[in-house]
Amino acid sequence: MVHSNAQAEADPILLAQAETDALLGRVTEQIGLDTFDANDAETLHLLVESLGDTRGMTRLRCAETLAEIGEVATPFLLDALANHVNPVVRRAAAKTLTLIADPTAVPHLIHALLNDEDTVVKGSSIGALARIGEPSVQALLDILGSTDLPESTIGHAAWALAFIGAGAKEYLYRAIASDSPVVRGAVVGAIAKVAQEEPKDELFEILVKSLTDVDVDVRCEAAAALGNLAYKPAIPNLIELLDGGDGETRRAAALSLMKVGDRAAIEPLQAALEKESEAAIQGVIKLAISQIK
Repeated sequence: MVHSNAQAEADPILLAQAETDALLGRVTEQIGLDTFDANDAETLHLLVESLGDTRGMTRLRCAETLAEIGEVATPFLLDALANHVNPVVRRAAAKTLTLIADPTAVPHLIHALLNDEDTVVKGSSIGALARIGEPSVQALLDILGSTDLPESTIGHAAWALAFIGAGAKEYLYRAIASDSPVVRGAVVGAIAKVAQEEPKDELFEILVKSLTDVDVDVRCEAAAALGNLAYKPAIPNLIELLDGGDGETRRAAALSLMKVGDRAAIEPLQAALEKESEAAIQGVIKLAISQIK
């Protein structure tokens, strides 16, 4: 017995791990007996600190324990997310906030997404924002509408918006009229996800209307969405785009018609092939015709 104590004293990591295990054991028992004191700031602080444990499974146990405790843990996690020197703790704090999904965390998660230098913290923050859902939508749209943020941040925000899907519906209907093509493109992607879950006419109408957007990326996003949804009523609109001014839109229209897979598109595709001057797009149109046949 003396020997093992001496060993623990000699190894501060073993000592710290033993303390963490004891803490988790105690709190788990209290939660099970419904005797955990939600006002015990010291224990909550220690649990958050334990998110830096070197053992992955222990970090996961800490996160799940804090999630079980719930929203009273949010302020401690937000403090760690904003200020902890150890990126492992900041990452785990964001992941734990994903489990709790407390709407009050939204502005803090946005701050971490925009300002933390650790890419995993950024990714975990966007995951939490997506999980929180509707309360995050306006902040995500603001990010998408910004002109001075890196491509990766914009991509993260677009992904989160699509993940939220139906929960963001009311915002999406308004945001499709945004002046920002990036916002409109992200909205098209999100609306496509909603239409997959609940195929309503009004959603398809927005996607079809977006085929004539002034921005090429928005047009291509809408064409891709309608193809993935195999939406046959869009065939005449997609055929019109085969005569479009730019190659990217013609290519997207041909690929979309290929995915819809209706034989009614074969003749217009053959006519477009005869007129097409770009070799790469000719190849796509030929592929579309052969796939539909």
